[in-house]
Amino acid sequence: MEVTFDKILEALSFVMEPDLKKDIVSLDLVSKVEYKNGVVSFDLKTSNPAMHYRKRLEEACEHQLKRFLGNDLQVEVNITAMGKAHERKPEHRTILPGVKHVIAVASGKGGVGKSTVAANLAAGLAKKGLRVGLVDADIYGPSVPAMFDVSDEKPSAIKIDGKEYIKPVENYGVKMLSIGFFSTPDQAVVWRGPMATKALTQLFKDAYWGDLDYMIVDLPPGTGDVHLTMVQQIPLSGAVVISTPQEIALVDVRKALGMFSLPQINVPVLGIVENMAYFTPDELPDNKYYLFGKNGAKDLAERMKINYLGEIPLVQSIREAGDVGRPAVLQDNTPQAKAFENLVENILKEVNN
Repeated sequence: MEVTFDKILEALSFVMEPDLKKDIVSLDLVSKVEYKNGVVSFDLKTSNPAMHYRKRLEEACEHQLKRFLGNDLQVEVNITAMGKAHERKPEHRTILPGVKHVIAVASGKGGVGKSTVAANLAAGLAKKGLRVGLVDADIYGPSVPAMFDVSDEKPSAIKIDGKEYIKPVENYGVKMLSIGFFSTPDQAVVWRGPMATKALTQLFKDAYWGDLDYMIVDLPPGTGDVHLTMVQQIPLSGAVVISTPQEIALVDVRKALGMFSLPQINVPVLGIVENMAYFTPDELPDNKYYLFGKNGAKDLAERMKINYLGEIPLVQSIREAGDVGRPAVLQDNTPQAKAFENLVENILKEVNN
């Protein structure tokens, strides 16, 4: 039988990638296919680098090639791992395969408005007609349910292909999950690191998110084991770091930036956002008062050669909008809404570069 490139690919199309549940050809995992002197050789990428897993795939490839092209055929497969979760194409992921982009919102310390920015970023993306999810991974201070006016809601269950999944709560066009949905407002979450990370990964693995354009992940403040586990397991497209202008906040921002650049993490930082950049009173709309210093995060971004994504003013209505459960970006033609809309546009540019 004549052995051709097309016949080799046809045979390999019957080999399933065990974790991804699709064949290796349609997943575009096969490359450098050659046939010479009775030997078929090719490169194959796999989602799991374990030896027994690779051996299983190699045997499956050899079986299908000999079934289609003859038992005299020799097969040489060079199997390599796909790389870290955030480096893979969506269809090559075992976690969140239907999500195009996953963006983490982080801060070096608490109290800088990280969750407020994350909520407005998610709502702002949805406002533009994009399909958006939001995971409140701030496990010790979950605030997303209150910010989206869904504190009394509880996620339901949904059955897909015989398996039960958590169905996210939805409001303002944003699908969301939070540890806050599984505890009462006055109940403290007292978990050690491994318990926290296990609970959080369930929000990604055991939930049915469907197809999304963007998922925003509101990380806990600081840098710890929860962060390490999350950014290693979740396929992040990049991170956005939130700071206020004062020097004490910028010191912690440097730590957060350092965390994302660690070799075992290596997640691209999309840029820095300066929150509470200035105060403008209603009676003096043309005045700006820099209560916490001027351009601290902007100057840091320039020094570290990181994108400056924009500034968010210190406005009472932003706090009020969060308290009533309607993100400020949804207000029309207000300075605060425009500030968040500009932030959304700048992040979209960075992701799509």
